[in-house]
Amino acid sequence: MDSLSQIVLGGALAAAIAPAAHRRAALLAGAALGTLPDLDGIPLALLFDDPVMRMTWHRSISHSLFVLPLVATLIWWLYKRRGGRVAASPLRWFFAIQAALITHPLLDAFTVYGTQLWWPLTPPPTMWSSVFIIDPLYTLWLLIACVVAWRARERPVAQRALVAGLVLSTAYLGWSLVAKARVDRAADEALAAIGLQDAPRFSVPMPFNTLLWRVVAMTPDGYVEGERSLVADRGAMRFRAYASDVVALRAVADYDAVARLRWFNHGFMKAQERDGTLIVSDLRMGFEPDYIFNFVVARRNSADWREIPPRQQQWPWDAAGRLREMWARIWNEPQSDGAP
Repeated sequence: MDSLSQIVLGGALAAAIAPAAHRRAALLAGAALGTLPDLDGIPLALLFDDPVMRMTWHRSISHSLFVLPLVATLIWWLYKRRGGRVAASPLRWFFAIQAALITHPLLDAFTVYGTQLWWPLTPPPTMWSSVFIIDPLYTLWLLIACVVAWRARERPVAQRALVAGLVLSTAYLGWSLVAKARVDRAADEALAAIGLQDAPRFSVPMPFNTLLWRVVAMTPDGYVEGERSLVADRGAMRFRAYASDVVALRAVADYDAVARLRWFNHGFMKAQERDGTLIVSDLRMGFEPDYIFNFVVARRNSADWREIPPRQQQWPWDAAGRLREMWARIWNEPQSDGAP
């Protein structure tokens, strides 16, 4: 999730758990701890020139549920030794620090990017993909709670605001899972009708909401993409087919960058040739034809491909226009043309 969401989640949790007399300090400490795991971008930028390595190592060590409890315990122990607030209420501060750190990767796992919760084990990153990376309806309640708690300090209304903010934001995550289940059920029925009942697929909410969803399913020669509005759509889902250079993708499958991307994105990627180079795109983030993560991984060498150091490729697209289209799509079901 975005940094603001992590900051207010960490702050709200720490302030709700720590003693009321320590509330402002807990808000600040929780905010810092809530954003700490995402600082892994600094060492990654120093360690790797390779954009694929930077992308796939993000949300790994610093987001591991094996590592963060140890880090939280170390931070707690160091501050307890120094005396002050942590020494005055060690048990409550122990749980406040643990909660602020551990909930960071758990919240990230609700997005589609993927979070390596079990590092150093190497299953594909966890991606529950039920909320977009920025969702105001998740963040708003926590932000209000933190503002009220900061102003109210030790008064009972501060604790009530913190609890309410945490309950409402958590309920919104619960709603996102319910919405995803409804979309997945509609997608399963529509894909089965066109012979893709066993196709690998994923669903993800469109930017800034949980009312409009995108579903992608892989096919032998590419993939299909469809949308589902929980507000407007009543009929069967419809999918559009897109091609991918699957032959080239198979030819470069053993290249280090391609293999690591395939593990990281669960195989949800497409390949296309541009100006004699092969570009692979992560289908999970963006929508056709505009994707956020595109990597040049090979150059054509006569009839074959030659592995090259990967580099990230970006091209301009009309983000504002796409968002306007998305907003209109939430409230309007496309007219049926009779085709599936």
